[in-house]
Order: sequence, then structure tokens, then C-alpha cells
Amino acid sequence: MKLALIGYGEVGHIFARGFLATGKVDIAVYDLLFDDPEQGALTRQEAAANGLQVAATAADAAKEARVVISAVTADAVAGVAQQAAHYLKPGQMFLDINSASPVTKKNAFAQVDAIGAHYVEGAVMQPVPGPDLKVPILCGGPYAQEAADLLNPLGMNMTPVSEEPGRASAMKLCRSIMIKGIEALIVDCAASAKAWGVEKEVFGSLQETWPSIDFADLSVYMGQRVRQHGIRRAAEMREAAMMVADLGRNDTLCKAVADAQERGADRKAKAKL
Repeated sequence: MKLALIGYGEVGHIFARGFLATGKVDIAVYDLLFDDPEQGALTRQEAAANGLQVAATAADAAKEARVVISAVTADAVAGVAQQAAHYLKPGQMFLDINSASPVTKKNAFAQVDAIGAHYVEGAVMQPVPGPDLKVPILCGGPYAQEAADLLNPLGMNMTPVSEEPGRASAMKLCRSIMIKGIEALIVDCAASAKAWGVEKEVFGSLQETWPSIDFADLSVYMGQRVRQHGIRRAAEMREAAMMVADLGRNDTLCKAVADAQERGADRKAKAKL
């Protein structure tokens, strides 16, 4: 089977490695970095060395693909889907696994569906490193079952949850409000407690309230996650804010969490992805 990856960041790298390990697929890949005057040549060389067919454009990557997987940043979701609607062929599958608001996904579905291609909404429900290609993905839209039947035998872990586009992303982003919000809170809590030298007392008090949680360990783990992925998580929380605003609710908290994630990010770590 021929696949195309639009986006060759952390998720793109992991998915490509997992698919190629099956020996059942050929993969063409395109990433905006391929066009970068400084990093482009090196990134293209790396992709080729990893066994991927390096494409000059997203349209070129998708040309012969049975499935086109979009794995880009949250702020690029709408633009990538809009472009795809100009080069996809009827019957081609477009799997959008990016974190974006339900409205963004519904609009992307409408654009791709209009030209006869099969748009599938994907919502990745855990960090990808670790489970890798087996990461749980909720999928939605009228072609969700088709996508699961096609890709799960290749090692993916896709669960159809709705024929209505947007619902899978709503499940993801509602969860993200809680997880990313807790991360932002615990980072500020830990930093403040450390500055005052009261970490032992604060974490001890929290553990008395929630005995099953080791807050000292959790603060270290979540702090690392924010430093490494804060930029991307901030973009995801801005999509959550959009979802909340679309519902007519106050999005201030979601935006504040996005700002906190961005403040806590290590820019150098982001640059290495």
C-alpha cells in the first residue's frame, strides 16, 4: 500500500518508522522544512535515509497514495486541508490526525468531501512516543470504519466513535482542557513552592487530599512534558479555546492555559523536533 505523510515532525517520524517496519507500505513524505534554505537539505536527506520517498510538494506526495495522513501543527490544519481539496482524487482517503477544534475539522471535512475524497477525523488520545503507531486514535466521519479496517492491520489503533465529523475532536479537546490545565497549574505550583522552600509541605498536603497521586513525581514529569512540548500544547489549547467560544462559553481559562504552556516551553527542545 502507498501512503503519504504531510508533516515530518515528531509524529511523522514515529508513524513513518512504524509503517515501514511492517514491510507492507511505501511512504512518500512532504514537510514545509523541506523548503527551508537552511534546514531543508538536511531534513530531506534524513527522510531519504530513513527509507521515505521525498516529495517536492504535498500534492506530489499524495499523487499515488491510497491514504494521505496529515500530521502538522494545529495552526496549519485548515490550510493543509484546503490545499488537499485541490489535489486529492475521488476515493482517496485523507486522515487528519491533528489537534484542532471540532469546527475546524467539520470545515475541513466539507472541503475534502466536496471533491469526492474520503476525509477521516482523527483524535490522538495519548502522547505518541511510547505507544508509537499503536497510540489510541478516535476517528470520526462517514469513512471512520473504512479507515480503521484499512489501517489497523498495518499496526494503527483506530477506534471509530462517530459518523459525524467534529465529535472525536471534541472528545480530545475536552480531555485536553483538563490535562493541559493540570500541567499548567502544577508547574506554577512547583515553581512557587520551590522558591519558598516549602515543596515538602505543599506536596505532602496535596497527597493527603489525593493519596493515590505522588505530586512530587508528577510535578517533575509534567514539567518535563511542558518544557518539551509546550509550544505544540499551547496551539492545541488555543483550538480548545476556539471550541469553547463556539459553544458560547468564556474561553479565558483555555487561553490562559495556552499562555502558560507556551511560557514553560524550552524553545531549544522544540527546535530539535
